[in-house]
Amino acid sequence: MSPRNPETILRRLEWTVLRKLDGLLQGDYRTLFRGFGLDLADLREYQFHDDVRHIDWNVTARTQIPYVREHNEDREVTAWFLLDLSPSVDFGSETIDKRQVLTEFTTVLARLLTRQGNRVGALFFSGDVDLVIPARGGRRHVLHILNTLLARPPLNRAPATDLSTLLRSAFNVVRRRSLVFVISDFISAPGWEEALSLLSRRHEVLAVRLFDPLEMKLPDLGFLVMQDAETGEQIFVDTEDRGFRRRFAKAAEARELELRAAFQRAGVDVLELSTADDIGESIMRFAQARKRRSRATGGVAQTPLDRGTAA
Repeated sequence: MSPRNPETILRRLEWTVLRKLDGLLQGDYRTLFRGFGLDLADLREYQFHDDVRHIDWNVTARTQIPYVREHNEDREVTAWFLLDLSPSVDFGSETIDKRQVLTEFTTVLARLLTRQGNRVGALFFSGDVDLVIPARGGRRHVLHILNTLLARPPLNRAPATDLSTLLRSAFNVVRRRSLVFVISDFISAPGWEEALSLLSRRHEVLAVRLFDPLEMKLPDLGFLVMQDAETGEQIFVDTEDRGFRRRFAKAAEARELELRAAFQRAGVDVLELSTADDIGESIMRFAQARKRRSRATGGVAQTPLDRGTAA
């Protein structure tokens, strides 16, 4: 990311992405989110139109009858950014890698929220949660998070990523109901969706999935050495081989289906960000899709998991 001065980067994002979002959202930033910053007001039996995220599972288990929580909305929102900085996030096939997308998205959303008087915090994950920045407000705090991100060197190699470690740590750290962004490429050991589901029962959770187009489809680039970013293992491949490219694409498609099924099982919305996409436009597509779905369903949660849209 160039330049690497936090103030310069934040100012650039304020004048480009944030300015665009302000014009398109017209101040209604809450169309991006729902059900966050809430205090419990009452319990009642579940009705057909209710959002399943509001089910109180403890009461439901005791009574064997589904109950939902009704809330009063707080004026102040607390948002947390769960930042996956494992080695695979440093991959990018062009000038921008997934880590840069993570950094810019976090900065934009943190500034969007703090400008409205809200607080933001962050958990940094590199195989384990090694840093927690408590939730605070203000532009200076956003600069602190951005500076911390920029100062962290890439990891050359690490143990196999297990995102459930990050998600379970967040469950223990973030006690009060909050808006939680899980920003990752979700290249991880299996089983993380259970921890994600558990987190989404307490908080409003949005999965922000990072990817690079080269992870989906491999072009004809001749002979290449491919390296596993997590383990460092290398293999020599011939990308001129059409059969190899077909097998690569088929494996990538299978992983896509598996990821979408995992998000659906966890019951969370997904915003997918490509290294080839404009962040502001991706956020706006997500907001507009959520708004359309809300009008069409009356607020009932659904999860189509379309790329760049609300899931």
